[in-house]
Amino acid sequence: MNEKIKEIRFDPEKARCFFSKMLAFTLGPVELKDLLEENKVKLVDVRLSADYEISHIPGAISIPKEELDNNTDKLSKDEITVIYCYNQQCHLGAEACLILADYGYPVMLLEGGFKTWSEDFRFTTSAS
Repeated sequence: MNEKIKEIRFDPEKARCFFSKMLAFTLGPVELKDLLEENKVKLVDVRLSADYEISHIPGAISIPKEELDNNTDKLSKDEITVIYCYNQQCHLGAEACLILADYGYPVMLLEGGFKTWSEDFRFTTSAS
């Protein structure tokens, strides 16, 4: 293993910094469900529109990642936007979060994406 990585792993301050940022900018399905019930976030599905039409998280709006630049008018800088994509390995969500952060929007990423919401937690989904 790389010596620099070994060194970082034994640095509690670097761990504290990493995990505090992780907790600030990601959330899991249970936390998202609670925030949606309280109307405290805007939920955006950045998957392909066809996949959104098949099924999506209730309350989500569809803005495919490729169309995000032209649809920021659907969002507000006064509320947190939560982004989700397909699954844990999909980077569409992280890329969309970066785009919105560059535009000055407060943003978070749903860890595990739609797959974790629908398959692992078996929360309700909607079809258009």
